[in-house]
Amino acid sequence: MTSSLTYSNAELLAILRDTRSVAMVGASPKWNRPSSFAMKYLQEKGYRVIPINPGHAGKEILGETVYASLADIPDSFDMVDIFRNSEAAGPIVDEAIAVAKEKGIKVIWMQLGVINQAAAERAEAAGLTVVMDRCPKIEFGRLHSELSWGGFNSGIISAKRRRVRL
Repeated sequence: MTSSLTYSNAELLAILRDTRSVAMVGASPKWNRPSSFAMKYLQEKGYRVIPINPGHAGKEILGETVYASLADIPDSFDMVDIFRNSEAAGPIVDEAIAVAKEKGIKVIWMQLGVINQAAAERAEAAGLTVVMDRCPKIEFGRLHSELSWGGFNSGIISAKRRRVRL
């Protein structure tokens, strides 16, 4: 699954359907950061999103307590969403592998532009499902025909002129 970076709609739908809680590594308290937007969207779709950011540990982001690491989360969770660069993804994946059984982790999801083949291979060898270079927010919207949530195809803004009938 990792070598081609291609995932079937069925694979992605199954992951999104079976996931209920997400640890988001690199979550930001700044409302205009992509991680904040993705976190809010996923929360509105019914997911519990647990923010991981050592610089903000003990504070809250979007109503959830921020933790310094995956190991610090007291509850179990299904997926690790990595909002860090490709190099940083390696140690995050290693931590996820180390706590996977205890925390119930099933999926490692690396955000757009984040590709770490060696880390993906380690995770898969440990029995985890890996998605790289994708965003769960974008995939959820695409697979559920909800692109209008992001302003696409909403009918609010259009290049077409409206016909006015007199």
